[in-house]
Amino acid sequence: MRRTGRATALLVVLGAVLAVLGAGPAQAAGYRYWSFWEGSGSDWTYAAQGPSLVRPDDGAVQGFRFSVSEDSQDSAKPRRAPDFTKICANTPAQDGTKRIALVIDPGTAGDAPAGGTPPALRTACARVDPEASAAEALASVAEPLRYSSDAMLCAITGYPASGCGEQVSGDGHGTPAASASASASASPAGSAAATGSGGSGGGPSAGVLVGVGAVLLLGIAAVVQARRRRG
Repeated sequence: MRRTGRATALLVVLGAVLAVLGAGPAQAAGYRYWSFWEGSGSDWTYAAQGPSLVRPDDGAVQGFRFSVSEDSQDSAKPRRAPDFTKICANTPAQDGTKRIALVIDPGTAGDAPAGGTPPALRTACARVDPEASAAEALASVAEPLRYSSDAMLCAITGYPASGCGEQVSGDGHGTPAASASASASASPAGSAAATGSGGSGGGPSAGVLVGVGAVLLLGIAAVVQARRRRG
C-alpha cells in the first residue's frame, strides 16, 4: 500500500509538470512588426543590426517583412528569394553610386492589423550614395516611411496606417505594447540585441520554469505529509 501511494503521488506530480510545460508555449506573446533581413546566397539571414547601421555594398540584397512573431527565431522571412541580378536587371551600374536590391513583403492577411489589407509584395533596386545605409536605400524607393518616437520602423509605403510593434493576443487583436525584440530588429537605430541568435530559444520560458518548480514543491510536500501520516 505504501509503495502504491508513493507511485500515485509521483504520477500526479509528473502529470502536473507536463500540463504546465504543455501550456507554456500557448501563452507566448506575439508582436506585429517589420523585421529586417539580409540576403545570404539564396536565403535570408535575420539582420544583426538595424537598417540605419547597415551600410551594404553594391550588389547587396536587403529584405523587410511585416508579420506576427514572438522573436527573431520564429520571424517570417521575406517570400521572395534575394536575387540581386533579377531585381536590379534594369538598373545599370553607375560611377559614384551603388545599387541595393530590396524585397518589401507586407505579409499576409493573417498578419494584418484588424481592418487592414496588406499591399502586394514588391521589389525595387535603389541607386544610392556609396555610403548610404539600408534605411536610406529603403527611403529612396518606398516612401512614406513612418517611425516611432524611439526610432522603430513602423510603416513602409504607409503600411500599416497605424500601430507599431503591438503585442498580439490569441484572437489576432493587438495592444500597443512594443516588444524589445521587435523594437531592436526593426528600429533604424539598430541594436546588438537584434541578432538572429539573440532571440529567445525554443525551451520553456522563465514563467513556465517557475510554475514547474512550484508544482514540484507541492508534490514533494504531499509525499512527505503522506509518509508522516502512515508513520
